[in-house]
Amino acid sequence: MKQAPTEAAQRAKRLRKEILEHDYRYYVLADPTVTDETYDRLLRELQDLEAAYPSLLTPDSPTQRVGGTPTKEFASVTHAPPMLSLANSYAEEEILDFDRRVKELLGTASVAYTVELKIDGVAITLRYRDGVFVQGATRGDGTQGDDITNNLRTVRSLPLRLREVGDGFRTLEVRGEAYMPRDAFAALNRQREEAEERTFINPRNATAGTLKLQDPRIVAERPIHVFTYTLLAPQDKLISHSRNLEVLKSLGFPVNPHHQRCGTIDEVIAYWKKWEEQRDRLPYEIDGVVVKVDSLAQQEELGTIARSPRWAIAFKFRSRKAETTLQAITVQVGRTGAVTPVAELAPVFVGGSTVSRATLHNVDYIAELDLRVGDTVIVEKGGDVIPKISGVVLERRPGDARPFTMPALCPVCKSRLVRGTEEVNIYCENAECPAQIRGRIEHFASRGAMDIEGLGEAAVEQLVSLGLVSHIADLYTLRRHRKTLQDLERWGEKSTANLLDAIERSKAQPFHRVLFALGIRHVGAGVARTIADAFPSIDALSAADETTLQDIPAIGPKIAASIARFFQEKHNRQILKALRAAGLQMQGEPASTHGALAGKTFVITGTLPTYSREEARELIESHGGKVASGVSKNVQYVLVGEDAGSKLTRARELGIPLLSEAELLRMIS
Repeated sequence: MKQAPTEAAQRAKRLRKEILEHDYRYYVLADPTVTDETYDRLLRELQDLEAAYPSLLTPDSPTQRVGGTPTKEFASVTHAPPMLSLANSYAEEEILDFDRRVKELLGTASVAYTVELKIDGVAITLRYRDGVFVQGATRGDGTQGDDITNNLRTVRSLPLRLREVGDGFRTLEVRGEAYMPRDAFAALNRQREEAEERTFINPRNATAGTLKLQDPRIVAERPIHVFTYTLLAPQDKLISHSRNLEVLKSLGFPVNPHHQRCGTIDEVIAYWKKWEEQRDRLPYEIDGVVVKVDSLAQQEELGTIARSPRWAIAFKFRSRKAETTLQAITVQVGRTGAVTPVAELAPVFVGGSTVSRATLHNVDYIAELDLRVGDTVIVEKGGDVIPKISGVVLERRPGDARPFTMPALCPVCKSRLVRGTEEVNIYCENAECPAQIRGRIEHFASRGAMDIEGLGEAAVEQLVSLGLVSHIADLYTLRRHRKTLQDLERWGEKSTANLLDAIERSKAQPFHRVLFALGIRHVGAGVARTIADAFPSIDALSAADETTLQDIPAIGPKIAASIARFFQEKHNRQILKALRAAGLQMQGEPASTHGALAGKTFVITGTLPTYSREEARELIESHGGKVASGVSKNVQYVLVGEDAGSKLTRARELGIPLLSEAELLRMIS
C-alpha cells in the first residue's frame, strides 16, 4: 500500500540520515553496527520511496552514489586559493635546513609542526554549501582543475551531507587525497586480467585513471577511498592545522589517524623514520610524510614562493627495496640497434607495483654487479618509479649460478653483434632488423617526436608483421591500405580513420621534431633543436661535414660522426626523399623575436601539470622567449613543476623569480 506523501517524506528523511550514519561508521570509523543485509534493505527501501515520489530525491541522498549519466567532457573549476604543490626533501639535513629557514623567517626559536603521512594518490578538492556536497574537482595545474563532482559522489567515505555541527562550518571547502587500497588494487587488476583488459601499473595510476572516467557508473564500481587534510572555512573559526584535522573528523570526513603534532624538528625526524620502517604494514601506499607549520597565523606570515608554501615540505622516503630471484637474462634490440640485457625476475611487489623485469643497461653493468642467473638480487625503484637491480645477496648464491655471456648474434635477425671502439653498448648493425624497424617507427610516432596518436607498440607490431610498413616513410602511404587496416583485429573504420588523420596532422610538426624523429644515434630532442637552430634545412645539414658540425655548441665528435654517417647511407637518403615528398617540414622557421616573452630567458625544472618540458619549450619560444639548460644570472625566470631538483635550489640562491605553469600562461596572455 502506497504511503501518504507526508509520511513518505518523513520516512525518506529518516532513512537518509540512518544510511549516511551507517556509511560514516563503516567507511570512516571502520566500526559498522549493522550487517550488509540490513544496510542493503534500508537502501532498497529508500530507492523505492524515491522512485514512487520523485520529489523526495535530494542531492545528498545515499542512492546518488551509484553514479549518474556519463558526461562528454569535464568542465573547468577555478581553485581559490590555488592548490599548492610541495617542495621535496629526502634527507635529514634538508629537513633541518627547512626548520632553520622557518625559524629565521618567523624570528622565533621554536616552532610546532603537524606531520602527516603522504598518501600516494590524487589530490582533490570538495565544496559544501549549506552542509551539502555540491562540487568536487581535481588539482589540475593548481589554479584550475576538472569538475569530477559526479565521480566523487560515488566515493562512499565522503559525506554527501555534513554531520550536525555549528553554523560556522556549513559552507566550506575541503582538500584531500583520493587513493586505492593495495588489496582492492590487486583485485581490480585480477578482474581486468580475466577480462583481457590492460592492467594498471600501480594504485595511484589506477586512481587517476578512474577519476578521469566519463561514466560515474564505472567509477562507482571502483574501490576509491579518500583522506582529507585541509579545511578552508571562515578564518575566525580556524587556529591551527592540528585543530582543523579534528574539526574535519567531527564534520564526518575521513582523516588519516596517523598524524602527530611535534614540538621540535627532532620529533618530526623520528616520525619520518618510524613510518619509513612501518609503511608496508599500511593497507595503502605512502611515499613520505608531509611536514606543516601547525599555527595558521604563522603559515600566513610565511606565505608562498612560486606555487609552494614556505610553511610545508614533503619529507620523502628513500627508494623501496625488495629481494627476488634472477631467473634469466634476455636481450632486446632497440631502434638504434643497441642490444640491451634485461633481467627476468621472479615477480616481486616493490614500490606499489609488481616488478618482473628490469633493465641491466649493458654487459659492463652486469660485470660490475657480478650478476649471475639464479642469484638473489636486490630490486629497488629509483624515485619509487623505475625498477633496477642494485645489488646481489652473495651469501645466498646457489652453486649452479651461471655467469651471463652476451650472444654473438642478434636474437631477432641473427646478424653478428659488434661493439664499437670506446662504446659500452653492443649493436646489431643490420638496418633491416625487424626489431629495429619496429623501434624506429615507435620512436618516430612518439609524443616528443611526430606525436602520432594510436600508433603504439601493438599497432606497430601488426603493421610491420603484415608488411604494410617497413620503414617510417611507409606511414604516409597507409591511406592506400585503408580497407586492409579496417579489417584488422581491434581496428575497424573509426580507429583506422583516427590513425590516418593523426598521421596527416603529423606533417605539421616543426623541423626540429622531424630531426629528432629520424632516430639518428646520439641525437636526442635537445640536440635536434640545437641542430635545427644552426642549420636552416635538412639539405644544409646533410651537406655539413664533421668539422662543421663540431663547431656547434653541444655537438662533440661522437654526435658529429653519427650525423655524418646517417646522411651518407643510401637507405636513409631514400627515406628522407620519401618524407619530403609526403610533405614533412624539412626546414626550420626563424626564431621569433616578438611576443610577450621576447628578450627573456627561461629554465624549466620539474614536472609541469599539463605540458611536457618539450611542449613548454615550444610554447616559450613561439612567444619570443629562449630556454636555457642551466640556471645562471642570465636567466630571468625558472618555470617550476613538481619534484623540482637542484635547479630550483640554485634559482632560490640567485634570487631568480619562480613561475608556475599557470603564471607563465598569464604572462603570455
